[in-house]
Formats: sequence, structure tokens, C-alpha cells
Amino acid sequence: MIRVVLSQACRIVPVALLATGVFACAPAFAQVAKKGPAVTAGDNGKEDRPTAAEPATPADEGKQADGPSGGLGVLDRMGAELPDLPAEKPFTGKVDEAYGAFQRGRYLTAMELALPRAQLGDPAAQTLVAEILDRGLGVKRNRDQAMFWYEQAANGGDPTGMFKYAVLLMERSRSKDDRKKADELMKKAADLGNPSAQFNYAQVLVADSPGEKGLREALPYYEKSAEQGIADAQYALSQIYISLKDLPDEKKNRAREWLLRAARAGYDTAQLDLGMWLVNGTAGERDYEAGFNWLKRAAEGGNAVAQSKLAQLYIHAIGTKSDPVEAAKWFVLARRAGLSDPSLEDFYLGLEESQQKAAITAANKFRTGS
Repeated sequence: MIRVVLSQACRIVPVALLATGVFACAPAFAQVAKKGPAVTAGDNGKEDRPTAAEPATPADEGKQADGPSGGLGVLDRMGAELPDLPAEKPFTGKVDEAYGAFQRGRYLTAMELALPRAQLGDPAAQTLVAEILDRGLGVKRNRDQAMFWYEQAANGGDPTGMFKYAVLLMERSRSKDDRKKADELMKKAADLGNPSAQFNYAQVLVADSPGEKGLREALPYYEKSAEQGIADAQYALSQIYISLKDLPDEKKNRAREWLLRAARAGYDTAQLDLGMWLVNGTAGERDYEAGFNWLKRAAEGGNAVAQSKLAQLYIHAIGTKSDPVEAAKWFVLARRAGLSDPSLEDFYLGLEESQQKAAITAANKFRTGS
């Protein structure tokens, strides 16, 4: 089982170790053959079809002589020629066709291209082969083979391979030596810049030294991981910045910013906390409407605590209009999820029977998506 970390002081919620989907370009590889275990194709050997990404819309440009720019609207642009796009800079790096196929969902092609390179000692290709085997993408899932190739990649210096091999060692926990090796690999991958390893090594430090000492040791790793976009690290950072004493003001003042980033990334616990911070005026000004919206988003995502809090907002008309039936609906959903609240129970029992039935009907519709 993967080791997880609980920090009561900062309410950092532990999560399963994260895998990064970003791989480095393949370095030059040694001409030493490593055959490795055989790869067996699965029954579902068809390649997944890639999905099209939504194109980004360039920002409108425009500048007034004596005031801030209002931009150009669509009507302003009609009939006018747009400026030429800037010339693309030529790519001078090495193209990795195996990783390109993997990113497009062509997993069998990726395996065919990566396996020969992996057998010759290319660490990046070894990580790719291991990832395909570990997840069973186009081939039969085989964690033993995956572990073999992750170990080869780790020994070859690939940060992602180090991180994933450390994860598997933690999961299996065969011995104290395995756990020690996993910690060492996690730190090495973190120091080499792997964001998931940075977050999880921070968790290891907090587990090994509970309390303020561990949090201070882990803080630089949380910060590095958060800067690279790991939502769990962003959430942890918000809790540490607001709770840990003697931090510089510039860090404390960014607590809500990091919580907002994690919430925008879809982390429901961050959405719940951000809603409560906005309602209560924690780490910034109160904003009842924005707080209501974030709690509603977390509640709609299935967070039972957010559902319970949202019911309270509907009862007391905080950030929204009073709506007893809607409040009762969210209470019913939270209670079905196993969360009890005596005050909400009393509120529900005080409703008219027709309102209770309407709330249950609304809860059932929400659950079924109808």
C-alpha cells in the first residue's frame, strides 16, 4: 500500500501517488541490449483513436490614444484583414516518434517503436514501455514486466522512471530496504524536477517528521510541485501558508491564490475550502456569491461536505435566495453519502410533507442525471 500523509495542523488531504503524463525527449542510448520480459498483446489490441483538442482563440488587440484598450469586437473586424501570424520557429530538437504515437493514443505503434530502443538501454523508451504495460494500453496489463522496465529506466537516470519505480516499491513494500530505496528514488526524481515526485517526497517528509518540522522540510518540494501545476501540491501549499507561523507575508498573502488554482484544476476539496474561505473572509475579503458558486460546484461534483454546507447557504440565503426545497435536496444527498448533520435533520423534519417529497424527487433526479 502506498504510504500516505495526514497533517492535522494544516488539514492536508493525502492522495494516491500521482503519475505524470509528461515525458522527456529520449536521450542518446547505450548500445547494450536488454531484452526484458516478453510483451503479450491483449484481446483489446486496437489502438485508441486520438481526440481533437479545442483550438485556442487569440486575444483581440487594440489600443486607444487616451485610455485603456477596449479591444476590437467581431463587427469591427468584419471586412478588415487580420495581421499575419508570426512565423513559426523551426524545431531543432530530436523528434521522438514513439512518444508522439503514445500521445496520439496509438499505443501499439508506440510499443513497437519504443521496445527495440528500450532493449538497447534507452531510459526514456524503457519508461514508455513500462507505462504501456503498467496501464495495459493496447497490450495485456503486466505489472511485473512494468516494474522491470521502470527499474531499468530508473537505473538509467530517467526521472519519470525513478518516480514510477518508487511508487511500485512503495505499493509492494516488500521490506524496509525497498521502502528506503523508494524514498531515495523519490527524492532523486524530485531533485531532478519531476513534479509528482516533488509532491510525494514532500508527503514522505511530513510522514517521517509529523508536525511543524516536517512541514518546513517539505515546503520547498510542495512549492516546486505547485509551480508545475500539481493541484494536490497547490492545495497543500494553501493550507501550509495560512497555518505555518513565521512565514514571510508574501507567502501568506498567496494562500488563497494557491487554493484558487487547485480549485480551478477540479480538486473538489479545494473547491470546498475556497467556498468556505470566501464566505468566511479567510485569507481575503468575503464574497458570498463566489463562495456559494464554489460550494455548489464541489457539491455537484459529489463532495458530501460541500453538499451539506450548500444546504446551509440555501437555508440562510447566503450568496443565493432562500430555497427550502433546494436546501433539503442537498441535505438528502449528503445524508445518503453518509454525512449526518443534526441541525439539517431538524430543518428537514420541520418542512411540510410536500416539500420533503419535492426534495427527495429532486435528489433522485440529480443522482440519475435526469
